[in-house]
Amino acid sequence: MSRALVKEFLDYLEGERQQSPNTVRAYGRDLEQFTDFLDRHYDGSWELATVDRQGLRGFLGELQRRGLARRSAARALSAVRSLYRYLQVHHGMEENPARGLRMPKLEKRLPGHLDRLDTDKLFEAAEARVDPDDFSGIRDLAMLELFYSSGLRLSELHKLDLRHLDLLGDQVKVQGKGKKERIVPVGRSAVKVLRRYLECREPLARRQGADKVAVFLNQRGRRLSARGIQRAIHRLYAAAGVEGVRVHSLRHSFATHLLDEGADLRAVQELLGHASLSTTQVYTHTSVERLKKVYHQAHPRA
Repeated sequence: MSRALVKEFLDYLEGERQQSPNTVRAYGRDLEQFTDFLDRHYDGSWELATVDRQGLRGFLGELQRRGLARRSAARALSAVRSLYRYLQVHHGMEENPARGLRMPKLEKRLPGHLDRLDTDKLFEAAEARVDPDDFSGIRDLAMLELFYSSGLRLSELHKLDLRHLDLLGDQVKVQGKGKKERIVPVGRSAVKVLRRYLECREPLARRQGADKVAVFLNQRGRRLSARGIQRAIHRLYAAAGVEGVRVHSLRHSFATHLLDEGADLRAVQELLGHASLSTTQVYTHTSVERLKKVYHQAHPRA
């Protein structure tokens, strides 16, 4: 019965709350670990309504003993709390044993991003790989331009359809987390490269069995997978000699460089599609660190 309630809760997150598939999968893994622990802790005889705070502390202790990162442990506790809140609202459960338990203190982690020099090197390397006879070169440059120009997430770029692109209006409609839509500007340089890419895409899209709606295609004419996008961007990183960054670092770079040039924090929040301003504020720490470095290098009495 209890595992059925967990399944019901995950279906609720996916259906009614429209949480992203990644979030639902992460909560599913965390709650599976939780129920497996309860099987051992209570010798297989337990119900979610009878789990006490001592059992929950035992679960957090086990995560700590296994060496799980604090951020992952905090997410696991958040999943358990959300489950019990759901049970209180939808099944009339009186007590939430997870309420009041302290979250593991998280280490501050600034988002990785490219500095201006590495950004220039990356685009130079991507442009050098463009060959009139090589479809993937112009496609990869177009993806790079769109990532950096508009701050898209990997999943957002992967799901992008032709109807979402408005190159006359220099904008793109993005479906973000929770299926929330936002309109994001596309820079002139990105628009120019996207037009070139779409011309190269046309013959491939006319093939039998090709995907007619996806923006970014693989060599067989099918929608390029998220993994394929990752590999393409990492090839560009390698060609430019840029190390220690991920695909998501392009989104971080987009936000950091905007704030460095004086962009309004709330405007950046809207562009990124963040529900909370506090999520966007992490990028201000990156800018402050850069300013501190400049200060200590330039001020005579720093």
